[in-house]
Amino acid sequence: MSSATAVTDGSFQQEVIKATEPVLVDFWASWCQPCRMVAPVVEEIASENSGKLKVLKLDVDENQNTAMQYNVSSIPTLILFKEGQPVERVVGFSPKDRLMSKIAPHLS
Repeated sequence: MSSATAVTDGSFQQEVIKATEPVLVDFWASWCQPCRMVAPVVEEIASENSGKLKVLKLDVDENQNTAMQYNVSSIPTLILFKEGQPVERVVGFSPKDRLMSKIAPHLS
């Protein structure tokens, strides 16, 4: 069973850009209520897609460089990276079925 793990400005290149599998990054902050609402959904997706999808969480307050690089101006923002490139973006709270409809086509 997999769960979403933290990624930082310093580890983003290795963990996301160089990853061989698709990577879903949850850009969030501890004070953000919609972020707390989407967190269990992100954990479910991580658990149910273990081995097919890496799921990471990036705290935008502590890692502003990466958030700015990917134009994250509202949180939560979830970006799916494939082969180091962003291929899907969901801003705000979304139910699991909507998130999976965006993610599923990119899983092998």
